[in-house]
Amino acid sequence: MSTTLIPPCQKKTARFARALGHPVRVYIMELLSNQSCCFSGDLAEELPIARSTLSQHLKELKEAGLIQGTIEYPKIRYCVNRENWEEARRLFGKLFSELKIETTCDPLPGAEAPGN
Repeated sequence: MSTTLIPPCQKKTARFARALGHPVRVYIMELLSNQSCCFSGDLAEELPIARSTLSQHLKELKEAGLIQGTIEYPKIRYCVNRENWEEARRLFGKLFSELKIETTCDPLPGAEAPGN
């Protein structure tokens, strides 16, 4: 399928989904949503991952526009980009409310159901 046929709203929904497609990034969003801001050092203490890994997760969320960072030397302060977060909520809400699943798909013999 040509990407020119994909509307911008679908591209943006996919970009937000990709950014939220890792449990650490979902956790970061939950942490940031419960406070006005958080410094990268505080996040590093909260998460049992290497700082370089944390940096990559923050970069992915920032590139998707879900968070924003402000340099307050020598630290970076992160917060949720409320405008883009509301747009993501709207797009996901639209996606989930408009997609109607008409049939069920039985698992293949011997295959586990998702979540097991």
